[in-house]
Amino acid sequence: MAEEKSFAATDRTLPTRARERARYDEPTVHAILDEGYVCHLGFVRDGAPVVLPTLYGRVGDRLYVHGSTGSRPLRMAGRRSADPGLPVCVTVTHVDGLVLARSAFHHSINYRSVVVHGTAHQVTDQEEKKAALDALVDHVLPGRAADSRPANAKELAATAVLRLDLCEVSAKIRTGGPNDEPEDLTLPHWTGVLPVSPVYGTPIPADDLAPGIPAPAYLSAL
Repeated sequence: MAEEKSFAATDRTLPTRARERARYDEPTVHAILDEGYVCHLGFVRDGAPVVLPTLYGRVGDRLYVHGSTGSRPLRMAGRRSADPGLPVCVTVTHVDGLVLARSAFHHSINYRSVVVHGTAHQVTDQEEKKAALDALVDHVLPGRAADSRPANAKELAATAVLRLDLCEVSAKIRTGGPNDEPEDLTLPHWTGVLPVSPVYGTPIPADDLAPGIPAPAYLSAL
């Protein structure tokens, strides 16, 4: 059996609290990233922190985000191989449950999260750029990239893609019930976990969808 790859813990990826919840193995990190839709991209602009929500996609040990060629983080990342790139922090979080304790202090949530530190670079290779954009579409709904028109030359020219290698990465997970103090166990307050999970609704066809075009199997499967 192949040895399971893990990311090395660093000063930036080692939690200061609840270190037992940290995970560094690649399968856990990849699973959390692959299940999400939106990441938060953090960077420093003009000396102040900025955090932007954006779509992302993963290809192996790389994350890709996209935006307009005029967007500030895309310009800051540079276009040449000699450019230093843009130092960033990317986070993805899933909420799995609301943890209701007897005391206000011990209320919490069950969650799975990933934090990625690194330097983002703008993708200039056109083949990598096309593959990254396909990955972004398929990340939202697997199979969709092959079932839609790819970007044309004008659209590719108006779109910039950032690449971030997964090197300095950590996951953090909380599961289980409340951690009440022993002296609070007899208090008359309901305690437990309210599970939280995403739910897909019935697909709503566009008003201008041609008659006779059924919902694709990858959509109906949801």
